[in-house]
Amino acid sequence: MMNEDQVKEIIQRWRNTQEDDLKPEDYQQFKTLGSACLSEGESQQLLKFIQDEKNQVIVKSMGCVILAPLLNEVVKKAKGLDQYQAAITHLTRTCRPNELLDSMLEIIEGIDPDAISETILALLPHLQSVLLRLDEGKAACVGSTLSALQKQLSRLPVPYTEQQEEADEYGLCRCSAALTVFTEPFVEEVKRTDGNCAATAEDEELKIELLQFCMRSLREPLLEAELKHDRKSPLWLFAVEIMVTLSAIKEPLPGLLFFSSLRKNILMDNNQFKEARACLAYLLFVQLITIDNFPAVFSHVFILQCNMEYISQLLSNKKESHLLKGLALFTKSLERVQDNSLPVSLLDLKSFYSVPQNLRRVLTDCPIQHLRESGLQVFQVFINKLDAEAKHKFFRCMLKTSNHAGIESYIIKNIRNQFEFSMKRGNANEWFLGTEFISLMRLVLCLPQGAETDLLSSMDKVMESLNLLRYVLIRDEELRTNEDVWEELCRIKEEYLKMLRVCISISRAYYSSELKALREDQKLKAKEARDAARSTKLVKSMTVRKEKVSNMSPEVQHQVLQSALVTFDLMESLIVRIEEITEEKLNKLN
Repeated sequence: MMNEDQVKEIIQRWRNTQEDDLKPEDYQQFKTLGSACLSEGESQQLLKFIQDEKNQVIVKSMGCVILAPLLNEVVKKAKGLDQYQAAITHLTRTCRPNELLDSMLEIIEGIDPDAISETILALLPHLQSVLLRLDEGKAACVGSTLSALQKQLSRLPVPYTEQQEEADEYGLCRCSAALTVFTEPFVEEVKRTDGNCAATAEDEELKIELLQFCMRSLREPLLEAELKHDRKSPLWLFAVEIMVTLSAIKEPLPGLLFFSSLRKNILMDNNQFKEARACLAYLLFVQLITIDNFPAVFSHVFILQCNMEYISQLLSNKKESHLLKGLALFTKSLERVQDNSLPVSLLDLKSFYSVPQNLRRVLTDCPIQHLRESGLQVFQVFINKLDAEAKHKFFRCMLKTSNHAGIESYIIKNIRNQFEFSMKRGNANEWFLGTEFISLMRLVLCLPQGAETDLLSSMDKVMESLNLLRYVLIRDEELRTNEDVWEELCRIKEEYLKMLRVCISISRAYYSSELKALREDQKLKAKEARDAARSTKLVKSMTVRKEKVSNMSPEVQHQVLQSALVTFDLMESLIVRIEEITEEKLNKLN
């Protein structure tokens, strides 16, 4: 440890040394002395040295090296905080801005994972001052700084609930608000030069850097956050500021959303860029932020067509925040489209195939009930918007690809609705009354596994199919006018009912024997281990609602088996009723 005289001697030598003659060891020694002052709590002495007029050449040359130690003290909120802040402020005004920026970027790069928000909040005001001092290459420096800051902020968890945002445990909300303040002077620079004949390439580059900052912000953290206009949360306010910034720098939103392939200068991964635009579409069309700046020249169908790409992107993700935004954007995009107006040609577009398939996965696989309910609502709205031919094609596609009895039964219910609608005066069409209707009925009245079909897992589809067939036979007037159509429908009906009777007979025999075995096993009242082993062996191959029956308790197994037998009775009673209707119609005709 050096004594006071040695320190004075070193300082005097530095004062007498030209800047070009300073060696690396001088910089290290300067940093060591500064750090020693901080560790000993001599913040006032260090500040006095930094501000001393005689030392300004030294500070200008080597001051950057003590920036990191000073900032660490600020983050720790150590005693003498005002002196530390004053020292950093003096350094940012005295040292060369390029050297300061390099030092600050090093600090950001090597940030302590446990102090990300504290470090960034302490650094941002000084970082802004340094960038504003730059004369050349400012745009690139602003861009690299924002990128470095966002890279570190992306490591922080995004608060999702209102309580989490209010607590802001990791400081992301505070940092987002601080970033808004940080970018304000640079946004103002772009606004001053926009449309100005004297605008330079540097001005255009700054605009692009701010645009990239906005797009990265849309993807992280805004895409992950729950954003509601009735809850003016910190992240909601950040979302508003990002949208306002896009308007302020005169970035056309239609260009970003609908013609983004023309933007070659946004340095983002294609998938990330799509996610950012999906969030932008959500904020614009669902939350209506800056919607007044969006031109009204685009048709509702065109907006839907463009948004389908983003809806597909959002619904393909399993996160609740993505699914919520995807469902809301889909609903809003359909809202102003006229019912029965979307042509069949749209279904040839990739996004018009992928969105319903992703929505199907939400309906069948998502564990969150309110998302499934919202998904079913928008699924029906989408069906309502399709014209007759498009509905026909869509129903065929879903019956072939859904592989889920619940979805298939829902589609069959819609087929019945369309058949009923087509029977009304002025609504007749070939898709749900003529020859094309038969192609749908072939898919409806079908048991893909034949006699081996698992009726328990297929019961939703089978019951809805029988109800549709019964209804069609009751309202048969229009169909009978086309002899070929009627004969083909009768042939399909006979084949289906014949195979279904075989299925019911086999299933009833199997489930009855299993129910009998289960009852006998319960009567024996054997030891618990033997009971468990026996119940595991029983009905081991059956699955109900994706749960193996063998995993259920004996009581639940009993209920399932009993319910299956009741269902088979219902199916058989419907078959009998269909045959009665057929016979009544024949007698009437004769």
